[in-house]
Amino acid sequence: MPKTILYLFIGICSNVLSGQQYSDEQVAGDLNQFDYQLVYNQVDSIITNGIKNKAFPGAQVLVAKNDSIIFHEVFGYHTYDSIQPVTLDDLYDLASVTKITGPLPAIMKLVGEGKLGLDVPFSTYWKPWKRRKDKKDITLREILAHQAGLEPYIVFLNETLKKNGRFKNRFLRKSKSNRFEKQAFDSIYVKTRFNRKMYRMINRSKVSEDKTYRYSGLTFLLFPKIITDFTGVPYEQYITENFYEPICAKTLGFLPSTKNYPNLIVPTEMDTLYRHTLTQGWVHDENASLLGGISGNAGLFGTAEDLAKIMQLYLNYGAFEGKQILPKEVVQEFIMVQYPENDNRRGLGFDKPSLGNDTLALKDAYPAPEVSAESFGHSGFTGTFVWADPKNQLVYIFLSNRVFPTREHRALYDLNIRSAVQQVFYKALANQ
Repeated sequence: MPKTILYLFIGICSNVLSGQQYSDEQVAGDLNQFDYQLVYNQVDSIITNGIKNKAFPGAQVLVAKNDSIIFHEVFGYHTYDSIQPVTLDDLYDLASVTKITGPLPAIMKLVGEGKLGLDVPFSTYWKPWKRRKDKKDITLREILAHQAGLEPYIVFLNETLKKNGRFKNRFLRKSKSNRFEKQAFDSIYVKTRFNRKMYRMINRSKVSEDKTYRYSGLTFLLFPKIITDFTGVPYEQYITENFYEPICAKTLGFLPSTKNYPNLIVPTEMDTLYRHTLTQGWVHDENASLLGGISGNAGLFGTAEDLAKIMQLYLNYGAFEGKQILPKEVVQEFIMVQYPENDNRRGLGFDKPSLGNDTLALKDAYPAPEVSAESFGHSGFTGTFVWADPKNQLVYIFLSNRVFPTREHRALYDLNIRSAVQQVFYKALANQ
């Protein structure tokens, strides 16, 4: 039997984290928006089928409408041994959702302040590209819309391991020292300056001459340094003080294993590459790991509720409790499709619905066909997904650990689970 979750989403900061309960009249009014039991049963059916097909051992779903959470339920367990049930305040490895919740708000703020220009060559800010003929004219707009032709990914882990899988001691050590200060995992420390090697490899990477949509996360490894250089404040500190603290997203952050959170942390993969154990409380993405767990491409952890808060901030075009945290016009620009003429659905950093999405069947659509063209969000490799829809005033959060025990599990995609669950709410609210 589901536990009905309805509470104020935007309110006094101290009350937001745990939820300020509605009055009986408010609850009754919001329950009339849809048949809660029917919706729960439909969501439960989709997710239970996913669990049976090894899409993930457990998941949780949060939906907010008009600044209020109207649905927040959990399903399954942390692992397939069915020992630890999923709970509402579990911490998840957000994977690529980090891109829009870590560096992107900082980039938007810097654009609003005139310190970064979307149509200025990125080499203006990242000087090594001035010497690269194929990169010197690429703009920040092209990069954020994945229209720059950059390499999708570089496996930097290959640089740190011998052919037999053992560590190259010049890059990885089992104990901390002055030259190995960055911790990647329990008893794994990375050379402090390994990031410079990563930067050089990114600078030398090839650029496709065919400037079409090509998803790339490489520059998100560079953004933290750019943000730090422009602001004079360490990247993690800057995004915490300017974005997470003002909206009371207390669990959004890096390296949760080093913090005293009471929340349980959902595990990701049984790593066979270099950690050789279950990855839990440390970032799953190897590139972010080699940066000491603090990166722009991955590394953030957080709860569903705190994720919903930052998506609500975007939904409200940068406003929170009457304060404009991000410039409205900048947020509006970032959530727009940038290159539709190139069959590129992307906004600036944000993912968008497939072009012509409302004409597609669920199996072909991305995400649900019912989302508005104004909607936006992002997915994460570990099985996370966030989406905001300004037209329908709807925020959708789906969290899972689909990479447990192996990233080879792809039923989450094959069964189109995240879009199917999202569609349930659009149909239910449309029929209210």
